[in-house]
Amino acid sequence: MNHDGSIPGTSLRQLRAFVEVYRWRKLSAAADRLYLTHSAVSVLIRQLEAATGTSLFDRTTRSLSPTEAAHEMLPVAERILRDVRSLETGFRGQAAPSGRIGIAVTPTIALTLVPPVIRHFNDLHPGVRVQLVDCETEQFVPRILSEQVDFGIGSPDQEVAALSQRTLIHDHLALVCLPSHPLARRRQVRWSDLAGHALITVKAGYGIRNAIDRTARAANVALDIQQEVSLLTTALAMSASGLGASIVPAELVAQCGFKELVARKIHAPVVTRNISVVAKRDRTLSVAAKTFIETMQAYLARPRA
Repeated sequence: MNHDGSIPGTSLRQLRAFVEVYRWRKLSAAADRLYLTHSAVSVLIRQLEAATGTSLFDRTTRSLSPTEAAHEMLPVAERILRDVRSLETGFRGQAAPSGRIGIAVTPTIALTLVPPVIRHFNDLHPGVRVQLVDCETEQFVPRILSEQVDFGIGSPDQEVAALSQRTLIHDHLALVCLPSHPLARRRQVRWSDLAGHALITVKAGYGIRNAIDRTARAANVALDIQQEVSLLTTALAMSASGLGASIVPAELVAQCGFKELVARKIHAPVVTRNISVVAKRDRTLSVAAKTFIETMQAYLARPRA
């Protein structure tokens, strides 16, 4: 470091990566916070170590342990980033968020997760008009790539190189059923346990169905799917009526308010189904769009009633 407390040869991206890795001790957790891949964060840390000529983290199989140099660098890096944030905040304060935001969402998210966030955002920023574009799963990514919307909120089936994803909610597939269901009493449900039970899920080609079929084949289990629906919320309503157990993302149960249902995480293997902000990598989001994302993150982090 220089006498003035600066760190020569470094970038803000490297410093942000360093602070997040220091905080979380894991590259994957830092990557989620930074809209970056695991490998991109690793490269930034290596670049910073090369620029400073010192090792910042001791690598272990489970986590990263900060070195003495990292402990010394942290307050300097935080000060630099704090100064930059203060500068950005000053400019934002001169121009309150305004204009229009277009957000692509799939039907289930449009029905459950986003509307209360929009209402909360409207109360805070009445000068911004939020246009919700609900679309089928196969239209979700094309609408973002073609810039018909500013960004999307959803769970893409595959990673697309031209898109960035930032996780809003960490989620997984679960078996959802009434408490009287035989599998509801189990502490742990495996894919193999589902054999012989009447199941409800979405139609082939819809959202999570590909992941369900692929995982069932790998687990060598034949699923007895009695009902195929277009909307996950329909599957929950049918389960609440005792027509069978649903395979759906666990978060959906909390968002839809089916208090009579229980959710059991399906193991061996666990299938993740995170909900993310999805944006085009080479597109700079407006102040209004960035503010909406920040507002949504804060809203979702609130304790639930």
